[in-house]
Amino acid sequence: MKNAIKIVTSLLCLLLTAAPALAADVNLFVAASLKEVVNELSGNFAHQHPGVRFLKNYGASGMLAKQTENGAPSDLFISANIEWMDYLKNRKLVDAASIGTFSYNTLVFAGAPGKASSMRDLIRLQRIAIGSPKSVPAGEYAMEALRKAGLDRQLEKKLVMARDVRACLMYAEQGEVDGAFVYRTDALQAKRAKILFTVPQELYPQVTYPMALTVAGSKNQDAVAFFAYLHGTEAKAVLAKYGFTTR
Repeated sequence: MKNAIKIVTSLLCLLLTAAPALAADVNLFVAASLKEVVNELSGNFAHQHPGVRFLKNYGASGMLAKQTENGAPSDLFISANIEWMDYLKNRKLVDAASIGTFSYNTLVFAGAPGKASSMRDLIRLQRIAIGSPKSVPAGEYAMEALRKAGLDRQLEKKLVMARDVRACLMYAEQGEVDGAFVYRTDALQAKRAKILFTVPQELYPQVTYPMALTVAGSKNQDAVAFFAYLHGTEAKAVLAKYGFTTR
């Protein structure tokens, strides 16, 4: 009997040693405007690395940062501005050494053709969609542009707050507003709304997407591998395909 137990134990040890390590889930917390890019890149990576499963959470950067702070499982965070990355860095929730820039974008105003062709034309409009500045970077960029253009007080009662930049675009697409402040990459995917004008760069900070591994993600080998993949030439090609720039 003792010999049989020893044999079974040895076989179990051998099987456990020979078995490949199980791939862990990779939790992605990503700014809504990057949805198509990250869907494609994560799909490509999963095809190249069978067994890796991505759990994706898209939304306003501020909402994602708050969820991370409140303990939601997150391995990699890509924000649509630097402020929300700094928010998590200051709380020691991201691996500071991993913080870097993923891509850049441009703020535009989109809507039905003929509605506006410059910032000054916005005064004539009745309803303008904007991401809630408290949590949506696109809304924060837009409010900064309105302030610098001296239009914030004149337009404050015309602004329709949206949960994220994609909701802004949806309002413009459905004709619920006269136009919306969105990223150029979002507007390029619109079916009915068109880019009416590009917001002058001198009115707002450059749209920057920083990314970093969270503290938990830095211990997840699949998350670390995907993070490295996002720095590669394949990722840059997909970003360019959707209109993002990487310099």
